[in-house]
Amino acid sequence: MAQMKPHKRVNDIFFGPLERPALAWLAAHMPAWMSPDLLTGIGVLGAVIILLSYALSNVASGFLWLASLGFVINWFGDSLDGTLARYRHIERPKYGYFVDHTVDSFNEFMIVIGLGLSPYVRFDIACLALIGYLLMSVLVFIRTYVDGVFQLSYGRLGPTEVRVILISLNTVMFFARPGPITLPLGTFTVYDLVVGTVALLLIAIYLTSVYQQAKVLRRLESGLAPQAVEA
Repeated sequence: MAQMKPHKRVNDIFFGPLERPALAWLAAHMPAWMSPDLLTGIGVLGAVIILLSYALSNVASGFLWLASLGFVINWFGDSLDGTLARYRHIERPKYGYFVDHTVDSFNEFMIVIGLGLSPYVRFDIACLALIGYLLMSVLVFIRTYVDGVFQLSYGRLGPTEVRVILISLNTVMFFARPGPITLPLGTFTVYDLVVGTVALLLIAIYLTSVYQQAKVLRRLESGLAPQAVEA
């Protein structure tokens, strides 16, 4: 396969009307030395800052503000690298797709593990959120291959909205640290319950989407000859 198969990019996010013009403006005003690869590296730097800041919030809660800055840096690099490549017409479909999404997965790992290392969210619940996010990532990649739809958003929520939610959570965690809540399954904080609920929602969306997509594909291929189905 000499070229990546063309796919439809679906990114119908809540902040899209603000984000798309902002990224277009930034791409048009980037200096010549700024490259998509460098922007990808900046996105990784943002994730590293988030990881370290969450871990250091055990020492001082003020590091939560640094974690929020890390989310802004991560957004800048991760959201702008592909936009800049398209603006300059220097796309590398296979390389860009491979590097962008393998790096994104590692960034997600660092961010959520960092949250689990903070004193605000239990490590096991943070890992559950990571599982949910990575399941959704796998769904996106498989759908891109199977039906040519690269769907970045579900329910108008995408990576940008997740960053905004986490920045908001950082702000609340800085100003409020309520006592533990004892439930039949154990002792939790309010933030454990928030992150755990998000994790369960991601897993539920994944399972629902897989079921619905499987039904669609089964109907599409129901008219194939038996030999073709077995192949």
